[in-house]
Amino acid sequence: MVRLLFLTVLFVVTSLSASQGREIVDMTGRRVTVPDTVRRVYSGSPPATYLLYAIDPRLLAGINFNVKPEERRLLRPEFSRLPVAGAGIGQGRNINLEALLALKPDVVVMWAWKDGGDGNQLAERLQKSGIPTVFVDLDRLENYPAVFTFLGELVGRRERARRLANHARGTLRSVAAATAGIPERERVAVYYAEGIDGLATERETSVHAELIRLAGARNVHRGAALDHMGMEKVSLEQVLLYNPQVIVAQERIFFDSVAHDRRWQDIRAVRDGKVWLIPRGPFNWFDRPPSFMRLLGLKWLTNRLYPKRYPIDIVRETRAFYRLFLGVELGDRDLREILQP
Repeated sequence: MVRLLFLTVLFVVTSLSASQGREIVDMTGRRVTVPDTVRRVYSGSPPATYLLYAIDPRLLAGINFNVKPEERRLLRPEFSRLPVAGAGIGQGRNINLEALLALKPDVVVMWAWKDGGDGNQLAERLQKSGIPTVFVDLDRLENYPAVFTFLGELVGRRERARRLANHARGTLRSVAAATAGIPERERVAVYYAEGIDGLATERETSVHAELIRLAGARNVHRGAALDHMGMEKVSLEQVLLYNPQVIVAQERIFFDSVAHDRRWQDIRAVRDGKVWLIPRGPFNWFDRPPSFMRLLGLKWLTNRLYPKRYPIDIVRETRAFYRLFLGVELGDRDLREILQP
């Protein structure tokens, strides 16, 4: 219902005088008055910050955490120099309200995170300081085309946002078409290994493991997500019972050790050499944070799971994606480091 409201009412609701701004409907159905022209934006979570970066990094008033040295060369330089005011949810230090107010954003963008949760408390505090807050629905990757469109309207970058939304929409459609009709018994069984010991994971409905489902595979850790934070601990005995065909690994430490760890040798994925390290740089392609990089991660994972159904040139795809979304040109060294197993 909320999405229907968003799609039909989308944006301008009421014309107000120039001094009053314009009233919009955000992606949770809230009516919010924002400035006619938005020049400075802050986001309370890294995924939304990255979305704004992709649209136009010059709009960002600040970021959620310091950029790591190894990430800087894969980002536009002005992004790394932005002041840090923390995050309300997700990765990043706790939000510093005083630092945020000092940045004087025209509007703050928050991840709705289901019913708002802590985000709503922050919105109330910002409202008292005269800063409008809008919520976006980032709970599913399928929502990203709509989120790009919404943010493009908010910040007056419609054409740029349209290109990004079209790319996202095209990715989701191409993967869905390639994996449609795979019988349940033929869907690859995947275990998502998190943590340096590989013994934390996500349930099949978790936002953190969404790519497994979208890529037409079967998450061996079934059931509904317990919460948004995830990283549920499991035992090695449980993973042995799951006996996955593929393991996607979040941490290099685990990836480098699992092939030589005798305790994991009876698991089919390890025995068959199908433990895959998730690419990252500047952000993870799969999760943590669950950003737009997952659009490229979805192509990567689908291609690895079903190369005949989804034959792509991942090197070419990676170059094009980084150019479009991140505004950087990748060299051969960059590609080797990002895509190396």
